[in-house]
Formats: sequence, structure tokens, C-alpha cells
Amino acid sequence: MRTIPLRLWALAVLASFLQVLPFPLAGPVPLWRRLFCWFCLVPLLLALLGKDTHGSRLRPGQTALLGYVCGFFWYLGNCYWTYQTMYLYGGLAKPVALGILLLFSLYLGLYHALFGWLVGLLNARMGRKAALIAAPFLWVAVELARARITGFPWDLLGYTQVDNSLLTKLAPLGGVMLLSFIVAIPSAIFASIGVAQSTRQRLNLLAIGVLLVAGLQLGVLSHSPEDLSEHTAVLLQENLAVGAPGRNVEVLHTQEKYRQFVGWSLSPLVSVTKNGSELSWVSVPQNAKHDLIIWPEAPADFATTDPAFRAQLGSLARSSDTPVIAGSLGVDFDSSAEGGYREYGSAAVFDKDGTYLGRYDKIHRVPWGEYVPYKQLFFFAGKLVDGVGRMDAGTQHTIFQLDGHKEAVFICYESIFGDEVREFVKNGAEVLVNISDDGWFGDTGAPWQHLDMARMRAIENRRWILRDTNTGVTTAIDPHGRGIFSTPRHVRAAFAFPFDYRDDLTFYTRHGDWFAWICALVSAAMLVMSFLPRREVN
Repeated sequence: MRTIPLRLWALAVLASFLQVLPFPLAGPVPLWRRLFCWFCLVPLLLALLGKDTHGSRLRPGQTALLGYVCGFFWYLGNCYWTYQTMYLYGGLAKPVALGILLLFSLYLGLYHALFGWLVGLLNARMGRKAALIAAPFLWVAVELARARITGFPWDLLGYTQVDNSLLTKLAPLGGVMLLSFIVAIPSAIFASIGVAQSTRQRLNLLAIGVLLVAGLQLGVLSHSPEDLSEHTAVLLQENLAVGAPGRNVEVLHTQEKYRQFVGWSLSPLVSVTKNGSELSWVSVPQNAKHDLIIWPEAPADFATTDPAFRAQLGSLARSSDTPVIAGSLGVDFDSSAEGGYREYGSAAVFDKDGTYLGRYDKIHRVPWGEYVPYKQLFFFAGKLVDGVGRMDAGTQHTIFQLDGHKEAVFICYESIFGDEVREFVKNGAEVLVNISDDGWFGDTGAPWQHLDMARMRAIENRRWILRDTNTGVTTAIDPHGRGIFSTPRHVRAAFAFPFDYRDDLTFYTRHGDWFAWICALVSAAMLVMSFLPRREVN
């Protein structure tokens, strides 16, 4: 480590800071901050292609360390909300919460370390030019590993373009990772300036990079056509306390929850607009007809096996002549399971005549929130492990037939898995419902980070997504990723949103992360080539 110049360590840390800026920090991202995505990898690439204190190329182990430092600080900055979630809502002591955040960042920082090692290996064996050409492919290959190995593909680089109408036209073709590849290319070009051998080369590369970024960035100024929305859904924002009492949240008894939630569902608010600008939310008549009523995932004591729950929701469906989807706890009695039963994070579904049709069980659970990964390895954690939920994982991408249309639900954290969400659409879903409890995030940037990823799922599959959350951000997302009138956070009310049904399938829906797998194959091929007999590199 002592042979790595301090300048290179500083570049790695700078890269982590630049990678944080294009993502939400404490609310929606201003467009000027999105611009940092085009060169946020430049300092990291320059560090990886640098030389040690003796003037020699860095060894792959050294570049892995530089990448690790970058990844550690990036996760620390991007997922800082983990600390608040653990101590404020999870009830853990602040030192313990901080320790979890540090361990979390140390663990996931290994992916940046892998990227650094791969770039360093290609640089050492094939030279800087080959390493820079490979960099976008390597970056996407590592993103694919994040999605498939640890199951935490949070804030991939391509999400920075969710507001870019030009680039999001490519998401239905190759998903968010295709956008990550495109976003990484300018960084590779700008990094080439730092290692170019002549002024003329530097000027040419600078001109190419600037023109490319300018052309790609123009997409934020263009607008996709409006989508038809002939149907309406009522989305209830329950605003229930999560963990420790939250802001503007009151504690309700179960019967009071039913009374209030049913009342709000039958008297939703609708946004009144003029000249495209939102003015206010006003009540619609109680007898207004809607196509769907949705209650979010929330810390309510609703269980699918509870006769009172089924009676209340069935009655709501019958009285409104509207199908109902409600976040709840799924319970299956099983003598072979711990405690004699299995629990699931679920969405209960009722037809408009009040019939209980079944439930969808969350497939991707939140690690350290709903289950402990590799629990036997954490026996020493004692009460910390015991305090974590023990939810079981669902297995089916369930489709429900409601009032002549096929609908599907995915829950909370599942919105970050593009290759999983597409399975619902591939199986026939004409509209997607995303219920979530973002109350755990508090007033950090995480609710907007989460929203951006849900928006990308709408774009990839060209589907409306009805996103219903406990504390906000609740909204309807059109097939171009635009949120329709986001609701105010931390209020209890029901809101009526326009939406529509679609049955076309995008290339991404049919074939998934094919482009990311190609990047992985290209990366593997270049690594194999690097071990073939070669000429001396410069």
C-alpha cells in the first residue's frame, strides 16, 4: 500500500464522491447534478491506470485496493440512510447502527474492488488502451454480479438517466444495464485524455467526449408523447408508524384502521390542475366508479388468515364494486416450519364481488430486515439477529384476473430487480402494482432512489405502475417513467390516479438482461486474451 502514491488514493475517494452526486440525496435530483454521471468514473480510471512510487504499473492487487476504497465511500454516501433506518426505526443503538452501515459498505465495496482488479489486470497485461476500451464492459459485468450474487443492484449507473427521454428509449431493448454501459463510455473517453501521449490526441478526445455528452444530454429536453389513461385507481397512503414513532404519525387500533382506511378508500382525493400545473387535491364524489383500490405494504396487523380482515376488505370491494389489493401478512400453517407456521410479506387480492382470490408472496426479501442471510454464521450476534424478521420467500410470479384484466403485484424492495419484474409482464400482466413501506427510510434520499428504480421498471416493460406506499412517495407511473402527481408525504389519505392497461411486450421483457450477459462474455474474452502471448505493451 505504501507504494501507491497519495494522489491515487485521493482520486479514488474523489470518484466515490462524484458517483454519489447523480443520485437522490434528500429528495428529487436536480438535473444539474445528473451531469456528474458522465465523468464520475474518470478519477477512478485514472487512479487504476496510474503508476506506483517507483514509476511502474500498479499490480492488480493494488488497483483492487483503490477500487475498494472508492466502493466503500460510495456505498457510505449513497446508502447513508441505512444508519438512520437502523437506529431511528429499527431501535438499535447508534454505535451498532453505525457499525452495520460500515460493515455493509465494506462488504458491497468488494464489487468496486473487483472492477479495480479487472481494469488493473488488463492494464498490466494489455496496456492502458485495452483497459479503457474494456472499462464499460467490465462495469456492466460487475453490475450484473451485484444483481445476481448478493442481490443488491441498488442505484446502478443507468438509473441516472431515468429522466432522459432519449436514452430511456433504449431501456425497453436492453434494460437499465444498457444505459449503464452508455453512461460509462464518456468516462472512459475523458480518462483517455489523462493518459494520451500528445496534445493533439488530448484535444481530439476532449472534443469527442464533449460532443457525445452534449448529444446524450439533450434527451432531458425532449418529451415523450402522453399516454392514454382511461382508468382510475385509488391508492391509500396509510401513514402508519414504522419502528419508533415517526413524524405526523398516530397509533391506531385495528378496528380504527379499518374504519379510517375504508372511509378514505371510498372518498379519495383527485388532483385539480390548470395549464399542466398542479393546484390542489380535492375530494371526488363517493359514488364515483374506480377500477382498482390498493392498500400499501405497511406495519398494519392485517393477516390473510384473519376472518375480520377478509370480511372488511371483501365488504369494501362489494360496496364499491371494485377489486381490492391490500398489503398484509401471509400465513401458512406448517408443522415442519419453525413455530409451526410460515410467514410471508404478501398482497391479498379481492375481486369486486368481495371474493378472496388469493395472495402474492414477496419473493425477494430484505436482508437484515425480513430475514438474516446465512444466519448460522451470525450466531455471535445474539439479540441483533433475533430482532430481525423471519419472513419466508415466495416462489410464484402470480398473475390475477381482475375485472377482465391481468394484473400483478410486486412488493417494496423487489422493484430493484428488473429481470424479476419483467417476469410478471412476460406472464401477461397488463398493469403492475407496487406496494411498499418506505417509512423505514424516513426523510432521507432513499424514497426517491427507490422511486427512480420503480420508474425504470415501467420504462423497461412499457407498463403503467401503480405505486402505493405507506408514507410516500405514492404515485402512478406511466410507461415512459413519468410520475403522475406525486402525493404529499406523511399524510393519511387516499388518492385517485389515472392509468391504463397494455398487452404489448418489449424486447427486454422477452429476453431480460441479455446485454449485461454479453458484457460479461466480452469481459471474460478480454481476460482470456490478456493471457495469450503478446507484444510488450506501452
